[in-house]
Amino acid sequence: MKQILIGLSVCGALFLAGCSHKEVFKPVNVKGEWKNAGRLSASIEQISQTAAVLENRHILTKSGEKSLQIPKENHLINASGGWIITQNQANNLELFSEAGTDERVVLDLNRSVAAASIQDDTVAILFTNNEMALYSLQAKKVIFKEASGTSIAVDARIANPYFLKDLVLFLGLDGKIVIVNIANKQVLRSIIVGSDEYFNNVTYLNVIENNMIASTGNGLLALSDKEQREKYEIRDIAYTQEGIWLTTKQGEVIALSPTLQFKGKQKFPFAHFVGISVQNDRVYVLEQEGYMIALTKNLLSFDVFDVDMDHDPVFVGDGRFYFDDRYISIK
Repeated sequence: MKQILIGLSVCGALFLAGCSHKEVFKPVNVKGEWKNAGRLSASIEQISQTAAVLENRHILTKSGEKSLQIPKENHLINASGGWIITQNQANNLELFSEAGTDERVVLDLNRSVAAASIQDDTVAILFTNNEMALYSLQAKKVIFKEASGTSIAVDARIANPYFLKDLVLFLGLDGKIVIVNIANKQVLRSIIVGSDEYFNNVTYLNVIENNMIASTGNGLLALSDKEQREKYEIRDIAYTQEGIWLTTKQGEVIALSPTLQFKGKQKFPFAHFVGISVQNDRVYVLEQEGYMIALTKNLLSFDVFDVDMDHDPVFVGDGRFYFDDRYISIK
């Protein structure tokens, strides 16, 4: 009780001193309003890393809005392998053809799913207890199952399994990548990305040529001929053949080589970034107070533009930032 009273006293004192005042990003020079914009048919209701659901239940993918609709009670998981992967109220996977046909497949799981991806006949599923499984889409039965370490608390940015030819990479809730051979149904190896006690799940993975980049919320791994690791408090990542660009919780935009060698940085005091995209010769980052920052790839110079947005969830498409019922194009 004494600790509670002390805590309340401190908070009250801080409030009187202005603790309720929140510092926000305020650029010195704004070039004007970002004009290249458009509208969606409804506001965004739910987002994942690969797709979003609008209030009218239309699906928004990286390539744009689709008239395909999913049931209101279904939870979106992923857009993968030509399918929109959802989980229904019975905790079963319900798959809808991304092409908009009437084709629909239900996998009876009766378990909560954290992430899932599809390649051909193989459905890779990561359950919320961090168990991994492969299902046959045609036979609708499990063909591989593997338990893994549990996690107490996870980052909401859960990454879906990643197919790499005849391999599937399960991106664990415990900070590990587990590589499984699909044909042999065998675990080949596991790779540690992060080792934090909480919020340690793998939030991002991409492979370009022979270089893999993976991250948790607090660390980055590059794997090619050897493993390289760096610590950053990461918000978002963009990875191309030229390099890596990431935004941090400290309001930084950082440029790295594909092997994590530091190349440059710009810091924007009190900025809270909600999206990043690399297009042509620019790195675009969206800031939640309603600003678009367009930086050169070496981060040596930048321009700031006004964007008409509230603090809505942001979905990053191919050359567009989507929020509320709107989007802005950056191609």
